[in-house]
Amino acid sequence: MHDPASSDEGLALLGADLADSPLYNADLAPVPPARRDWTTWNFAALWISMAHCIPTYMMAGGLISQGMNWWQALLTIGLGNLIVLVPILLNAHPGTKYGIPFPVLARASFGTKGANVAAVLRAVVACGWFGIQTFIGGEAVKAFLVAMWPGFGELGGGWTFAGLSVPSAITFAIFWVLNIVIIFRGMNAVRVFENWAAPIVLVLAAALLGWAVYTADGVGPLLTQPSKFTTLGEFWKVFIPSLTGMIGFWSTLSLNVPDFTRYGKGQREQMLGQTLGLPTTMIAFSCMGVVITSASAAILTGAPLEELWKPDYLLQQLTSATPPIGHTVPLIASAATRAVVAVIALLGIGIATISVNIAANVVSPANDFANLAPKYISFKTGGLITGVLGIAMLPWKLLATAGAYIFTWLIGYSALLGPIAGIMVADYWLHRNRELNLRDLYDPKGRYAGTNWIAIRALIIGILPNVPGFLKAAGFREGPPDFFDEIYVYAWFVGFILAFIDYTAGMQSERRKSSL
Repeated sequence: MHDPASSDEGLALLGADLADSPLYNADLAPVPPARRDWTTWNFAALWISMAHCIPTYMMAGGLISQGMNWWQALLTIGLGNLIVLVPILLNAHPGTKYGIPFPVLARASFGTKGANVAAVLRAVVACGWFGIQTFIGGEAVKAFLVAMWPGFGELGGGWTFAGLSVPSAITFAIFWVLNIVIIFRGMNAVRVFENWAAPIVLVLAAALLGWAVYTADGVGPLLTQPSKFTTLGEFWKVFIPSLTGMIGFWSTLSLNVPDFTRYGKGQREQMLGQTLGLPTTMIAFSCMGVVITSASAAILTGAPLEELWKPDYLLQQLTSATPPIGHTVPLIASAATRAVVAVIALLGIGIATISVNIAANVVSPANDFANLAPKYISFKTGGLITGVLGIAMLPWKLLATAGAYIFTWLIGYSALLGPIAGIMVADYWLHRNRELNLRDLYDPKGRYAGTNWIAIRALIIGILPNVPGFLKAAGFREGPPDFFDEIYVYAWFVGFILAFIDYTAGMQSERRKSSL
């Protein structure tokens, strides 16, 4: 969020007559070059802190539960993140060059009005992720409270709210409020928080890793567990949808990465920082999750494997005064030590969850909702809308099973975002050859005014082939496997390629017509 001085300097890049433009407000204004001060470390720290999140930690577990062994799971995660890094870097370039956020960049390809379609689709996905991360953070708070006060877990008896127990609902609300408070501090607070969060989370995760391996006297059984697939065909049927899910995981940021790179000192800083920060951290943190879980399986013999992938479950077992499964005494004998460990663990999970939630799931939708009515919706108001919709999407149901998480949620929204990425890349890199008119992006009568129906058509063409497969994955359609089920597992690729081709052909045809 801009301060007044920054807003004035941004307006100076456009012209004072645009101050009253319905497409302009201080939060969407271009960042002036003098205030673009994010370095390579800032971008690397941003990705390190975002990738050090609980869904990343649990990601390999979801793949292993589908039948992969540990190295197949890490290979899938690494390859998916290398692939999604390409559109991330391509869409990051205009953010750094022009200092503009995602919804303003989308005006170049979709038009000043049509950009709202792309922005809202991206925002809705972010609302879902905001809810998921808030639920995970709330469960960590719940684990801490149960460790300190076991009776907290029994509040409300068996009563539930939309499938959520009373203790979980209380801690969800606590964590939700904490996120909203930080949102109202603005973008500079985000940068400062991300810089501190990255090393703290890494140190705490390393400490948990060391404890688990030391206590288990080794790395545990998962690293020797073979793959359940005996043929390449069997592996391929799980690998491709899982790879699409991994791409879908960060396909959100492949669109709104200009929201951050608009603050970059230069292209070198943002490209190097992101390349160093994203794929390496995703692989490393997923690997830590595998080893910690494997060692925990040796420590907590008899515990369900699907529970061992959840850090809040490990926290409960570690800090419980009651002997956990496979033990006759608590893992930590001293009550005071248990309290200290619980506080440190809660701090680690809390920082990890908030850092990714604010950066990945609030900055973009706050700007996207502001783009709907810049004169009436500010960054803060957009963030509040995000928080409310995040509750309404019942995020705990999206995490109910690995199948629902990967096949319905991750692949489903990648089918929406892949086409938008294809259109934006084609527009900036091919159609406009990296040249935009900054003023016209904020001018309701400029060259980008209205709706670019070629982009809307390309978006629809990119989405439609994946709709039947999504409906079946979500349980709304039944029947034997068919062609649409086969292509649905490639949802992001299908959407990106079809939209890219159709948009490119459409804009070339339009250019030929205008030259006649």
